[in-house]
Amino acid sequence: MRLDIYRIYDTGPEIVPGVQRRAWMDAFDDRHPYRCLPLNIANSSGWEILCPNGLTIEWDGGLMEENIKLTADEGWPPVSSFADSHFRRGIVTFHTGHLFRTDPGWSLMAMGPPNEPKDGIYPLTGIIETDWLPFPFTMNWQMTRPGKVRFEKGEPFCFVTLVQDKLLEQVQPTLRQMSSNAQLQKEYETWRDSRSDFNKRLGDREADAMRERWQRHYMTGKNAATGQAAESHVTKRKLKAPAAPKPPLPGLGG
Repeated sequence: MRLDIYRIYDTGPEIVPGVQRRAWMDAFDDRHPYRCLPLNIANSSGWEILCPNGLTIEWDGGLMEENIKLTADEGWPPVSSFADSHFRRGIVTFHTGHLFRTDPGWSLMAMGPPNEPKDGIYPLTGIIETDWLPFPFTMNWQMTRPGKVRFEKGEPFCFVTLVQDKLLEQVQPTLRQMSSNAQLQKEYETWRDSRSDFNKRLGDREADAMRERWQRHYMTGKNAATGQAAESHVTKRKLKAPAAPKPPLPGLGG
């Protein structure tokens, strides 16, 4: 499985593995948003492209390019090399500075950092056929109202992950009644009753429930009915950082 990342110029925005942490999740006294494993896994299921310069975006609500003002904190790299207003209408276009190639059948999904709301601006999501594309793509953000928005130096402006999107067309969704699957219904009802009982005990401030504070069925990957853990279950995801290709072994050529 490959993801080749070609830097177009001598320098380009840094690309790093996504991380679980979010400032708004840290802000909770007991950090309980981190109990939501799907959030944690989504946050780290891709790579972040980081802003190479602090950037202030100011939009007056107009429809033309001159209605958006982009101001970089530093003289280098020049702001036009990583951000401009290509589509106008309050849309800011970021240049990734890289060309991505993937294995046949695999595409790249470009989006904003998962579960990272940004006031005043919204990330637009795209799926790019990087198994053949010989040129780079851009990341676009739509201003949601007139005003100013900041991207700090080192803040991710794009999050990329891999998808086999062509296979989606082969999927036939099927609507079924729960009663048609006796085993699944039993497992669901066991979980439902367990959760209802736990919440009641928690509401009654029962000692064991207060000590446990939350149920961990999904976190542990255990089926409430059978007590068995799913073999495919993961609680952490740590992707590899982009690295230079390994040199060929002596005598094997390059």
